[in-house]
Amino acid sequence: MFNIRVYGILINDNNEVLVSDELIKGSYYTKFCGGGLEHGEGTINCVIREFKEEMNTEIEVIEHLYTTDFYQKSIFNPQHQLISIYYLVKAMKEIDIPIKQTPFEFNQEQLDNYSKTGQIESFRFVKWNEFSAECMTLPIDKIAAKLVKQRFKK
Repeated sequence: MFNIRVYGILINDNNEVLVSDELIKGSYYTKFCGGGLEHGEGTINCVIREFKEEMNTEIEVIEHLYTTDFYQKSIFNPQHQLISIYYLVKAMKEIDIPIKQTPFEFNQEQLDNYSKTGQIESFRFVKWNEFSAECMTLPIDKIAAKLVKQRFKK
């Protein structure tokens, strides 16, 4: 069984990279923004939908950056092979949700909902000179982060 995930890598005008800090079933993850491909959906439509749902933000997909090219078992469902697709994206307008300054900065409402959903997230920008593969938790995100750093040497 395959699990296809689609992510957008957004670098703002201040050369900061958008990341999502998530608490999922008791574990903390810093990852790129995006999520699961739904049946009947294309990958570009998926990343556009995910940004709209998670951040209420319209994006434009600039180009494809990377697709997983090796076997990766899903950490959430070991029977699934994970395939991740990364696009470079840009926001069509200013992001108008709260952007946090520190990792895993959740408000009380989010923490209260965590007991119901088992998952919460917050978003923050990481300064270019502080951004690296080590900032990311998941193995494929680390590869995408390295590619971004190589491609956009600032």
